[in-house]
Amino acid sequence: MARQTFNIPNISCGHCVMAIKNELSAIPGVQSVDGSPETKAVVVDWATPASEEVIRAKLQEINYTAA
Repeated sequence: MARQTFNIPNISCGHCVMAIKNELSAIPGVQSVDGSPETKAVVVDWATPASEEVIRAKLQEINYTAA
């Protein structure tokens, strides 16, 4: 399993974090998503078939591009 923190500058509230959690949790292989508007970051745990590239692409698609 892999774990990575993604810094997302345009997270502004808890609703942003929930939207990101819902979208990333739908990716096959993503096991957990936790985030905070205070840190403007989300921590994602995943296994195959998910990958950093797939997660970054989904974040960009939903307009929460990781820095």
